[in-house]
Amino acid sequence: MASEELRRELGGSFPVANVQALASTYSGDIPLRFVRPELHSEDVLVDETLQIPTIDMRKLMVDDDDDEMGKLHLACKEWGFFQLINHGVAEAVVEKMKADVQEFFKLPLEKKNAYAKQPNAMDGYGQNLVVSEDQKLDWADMLFLQTLPTPERKRRFWPEEPTSFRETLDKYSSELVKVLNCLLKLMAKNLVVNPEQFTNMFEDVRQTVTINYYPPCVQTSKVIGLTPHSDFGGLTLLVQVNEVQGLQIKRNGKWIPIRPLPGAFIVNIGDIIEIMSNGEYKSIEHRVVVNPEKERLAIATFHSPSAGTIVGPLLELIKENGTAIYKSVSREEYFKFVLSKKYEGKSRIDLMKLKN
Repeated sequence: MASEELRRELGGSFPVANVQALASTYSGDIPLRFVRPELHSEDVLVDETLQIPTIDMRKLMVDDDDDEMGKLHLACKEWGFFQLINHGVAEAVVEKMKADVQEFFKLPLEKKNAYAKQPNAMDGYGQNLVVSEDQKLDWADMLFLQTLPTPERKRRFWPEEPTSFRETLDKYSSELVKVLNCLLKLMAKNLVVNPEQFTNMFEDVRQTVTINYYPPCVQTSKVIGLTPHSDFGGLTLLVQVNEVQGLQIKRNGKWIPIRPLPGAFIVNIGDIIEIMSNGEYKSIEHRVVVNPEKERLAIATFHSPSAGTIVGPLLELIKENGTAIYKSVSREEYFKFVLSKKYEGKSRIDLMKLKN
């Protein structure tokens, strides 16, 4: 029991079967730990005209477009997700990141396992937040790497194959921080709070990159690629590596499949931004479903405030609304709290709410 509590506290995981290898060899029943038909009981919206908003960064940063600012505000309030185009990251940087990710997952299992996660740690290849030996599992493998602050990088888990991977990730990481800072300033303006106060909380940002590989599975109704959840960090920027769709968000009790736009980042509000905005902006439950015939790969980059930051509603927004909806705790206490809770829906942020 003590070891399980330690794993929860540190965000580590029990070792589990490699799903890519399993998918390439199984020819019958799916192992019980992966069978999760209850997650497919809710309706999926078939109306393909309903999609998350698209935000044009060029209009926001160059044209100072008030209409686009309004669209951004609405996207953060009502959707918690949007597609960001003209974001300023060179296409070559993104495409090189995609290419290196695909090359890594083509490596033989023994080579990928050279970067396998260690007990009671999050970095490396495998699955995260598996805290018991009977926990249900996602139909996916991941490579999890902390990229910022630079001194906290665990380079031992950064692949050396392909040979360009480390340099590519370093460049990709720094480019996404620029996008993050622009978005934070724009959000602060929309929330009518001091932009410097908001961005200073992310000055020494904690950035982590999760590269997810979802193997195909003929029995799609029995497995889930990624358990429904909201992100516990601040802001997430996601890039789909190949053309296979699978991301879905929950809206009005139904799941909406997302169709990524070419060259866009899919941006979503995390729990920390919902807390800091005192509920004005919303983190949204999302999941990944599996394709019956094709693999899917995606790169999610998560951003959380600097060490020592207080995670709680901003004072200006408490004054405006009259009351704080959420608790205020240090970033370290917050991480310890969320990593000790079940990874499911929005249950973790719900526990951060004050009982008024």
